[in-house]
Amino acid sequence: GRKYIHDLQLAALLSVVAGVVNIVGVLWLGTLTTNVTGHFAFFSEELFQSHYKLALVSVLFLLSFFIGAFITNTTMEMSTYGTTHYSYTSPLMIETFLLGFVALVNLPIKDFSVWQPCMMLLAMGMQNALVTKVSGSVVRTTHLTGLFTDLGIELSQLIFYKKIKDQSRLKKSITLKGVIIAGFFLGGLIGAFSFPWLGRKTLLIPVLILLIALYYDRILLGYYRFRRKH
Repeated sequence: GRKYIHDLQLAALLSVVAGVVNIVGVLWLGTLTTNVTGHFAFFSEELFQSHYKLALVSVLFLLSFFIGAFITNTTMEMSTYGTTHYSYTSPLMIETFLLGFVALVNLPIKDFSVWQPCMMLLAMGMQNALVTKVSGSVVRTTHLTGLFTDLGIELSQLIFYKKIKDQSRLKKSITLKGVIIAGFFLGGLIGAFSFPWLGRKTLLIPVLILLIALYYDRILLGYYRFRRKH
């Protein structure tokens, strides 16, 4: 149906965004900016080695991702009282602003290597929560561990579940996950090949994709309203 196609398009665009942000974080800042699993390991390592300042940085990173998810849900809940469809325009706009800011603004901060990953993690926390909510917890675009797990389970189920309804549901779900994984890899490749030329301005690629997603969505909404009226 329409919702599935919409989920698929949103997942494709946003997983490319996550792929680019991920590789830019690694190449430019030497840190993970799209998920927090690794930061738990870093936190334990720094604590064990008595690097308390670095352990604190890991906590800041974890909090940034968490706050991002919190902001997304809060803005969505607040706008749901008005129009449901526009509820995810605000989080996408904030995410676009954050990534644009990191790409373009040189802050005269000595310890510059902390605020950029924080802002990128904030943006990715927002994006992950947004996609999770919009797709009813079906889609997550910023980390692949869960996706590969689900994909393994569903491909196995495809062998055993023979009913047409089950087969159709599984194939849809597998396609969706395949699209996200492909998008993430594609984003990673685009980011890796662009980085030597563009440096941190590579983040303007996700900004462009997000603006396209926002604009495309406006057109889609107008089209559905038009269809309903006529």
